[in-house]
Amino acid sequence: MEYTEYYISTEQLISMFSKAKKWEQRLEVVELFVRVNHRGPSKHHIEEARLLNWMKYNRKMYNKGKLKDTRIEPFMELRALINSYHRINQYI
Repeated sequence: MEYTEYYISTEQLISMFSKAKKWEQRLEVVELFVRVNHRGPSKHHIEEARLLNWMKYNRKMYNKGKLKDTRIEPFMELRALINSYHRINQYI
């Protein structure tokens, strides 16, 4: 069996770390939005579209089982935070 070495270039390594960092930053932005507005991003407000799309994409990946293990717990905590602000009607 032939041994083949695999090299990861510096650019590839940086892009891998930057993707994880971008995901964490977006998580923080959505979490801050929820804490300030006491609700999740809405499809009825165009300025919230990017946050909503990020949430929908990650929920889809989670449901497919393709969300990375390191991202599952923080994402589920964010969903629980959003659900904690969910109201049944205007009085509750």
